[in-house]
Amino acid sequence: MPDTEPAFRTRPEMRHVVALAVIRPTLTVIGLVALYYLLPVDRSLTGWTLLGLVGGLVFVVVVIVWEIRMILRSDRPTLQGIQALAISVPLFLLIFANVYYLVALNNPVSFTESLTRTDALYFTVTVFATVGFGDITPVTEGARILVTAQMVGNLLLIGVALRVVLTAVQHSRRRRGQLAHDEDHDGPT
Repeated sequence: MPDTEPAFRTRPEMRHVVALAVIRPTLTVIGLVALYYLLPVDRSLTGWTLLGLVGGLVFVVVVIVWEIRMILRSDRPTLQGIQALAISVPLFLLIFANVYYLVALNNPVSFTESLTRTDALYFTVTVFATVGFGDITPVTEGARILVTAQMVGNLLLIGVALRVVLTAVQHSRRRRGQLAHDEDHDGPT
């Protein structure tokens, strides 16, 4: 049973599919980053802020589930899997960056320095990448709890979501290979 995706019939078809697989996630990330910078989120911290964080994380899970369904239906599950990760990870990071920005805006002593939106995004990515340069660190208990929540979320996103996406890609590829194998031996249905 082959573990392959359908071959490209023509070179232009291959370029078109690969271009879409690169362009769509790139435009999505650009759009998400633009929204992050443009949306007026300069507000005080309330229970709604926490609800917004939880809602945003639930939305990330919904996006991952949706993308897995798309992978399972796709003729090109590997490319669809790449797109799923290219959308899910930036969305997750931007949600935390937004919350860090709000926390720093409302309580400037929460971090070792005040955070602009760019600083908050930078800090979020350094936590995600486990680089931890030490230039920005959480100081207050609330900020430390939030960073800890992101670290746990990072592990879940990398461990669970990545594994689920890869498993969906492999399942879809095997299923498509089995369908092609059955048609070769049984004739078209």
